[in-house]
Amino acid sequence: MITQTELKRVLDYNPGDGVFRWKIRPTYRIAPGTVAGWGTGYDYRCIMFGGKTYRSHRLAWLYIYGEFPSHEIDHINGDRSDNRIENLRDVTKFENQRNAKKRHDNTSGVTGVRRRHGKWYARIFVNSKDTDLGFFDDWFNAVCARKAAEHKHSFHPNHGRAS
Repeated sequence: MITQTELKRVLDYNPGDGVFRWKIRPTYRIAPGTVAGWGTGYDYRCIMFGGKTYRSHRLAWLYIYGEFPSHEIDHINGDRSDNRIENLRDVTKFENQRNAKKRHDNTSGVTGVRRRHGKWYARIFVNSKDTDLGFFDDWFNAVCARKAAEHKHSFHPNHGRAS
């Protein structure tokens, strides 16, 4: 495991834009000052050092706070390539799931709300179980029920964002 001291010896991190740059020449092909790492198919950035691959957001946490996060790193705005320190928070998996984007197959425009049996149906998943919030004649009331439940259960305000 890399330490904060070793990390700061080999990489510069700009907390304002979330970008790491090499201070050293890690290989003959990579010059100092070059942006470190590569993007993955899941939009995360990774950096290899000492034969081990690290996700950039975890290295950003180590660089600023001196230790790896104790849980998961949540990208608050949902952009997995945005590693600005202000966009990162150390949360449990449970908390991280309360800041999820809207599913691609959502048709109502609001997470947890859908048409069912000719009415609008709202539900929320809390404490490992689905909670039925009811059937509603109109979309607005179903959305209000869902948003009230999100607030009651401390979901992040960004939960259900479009992207």
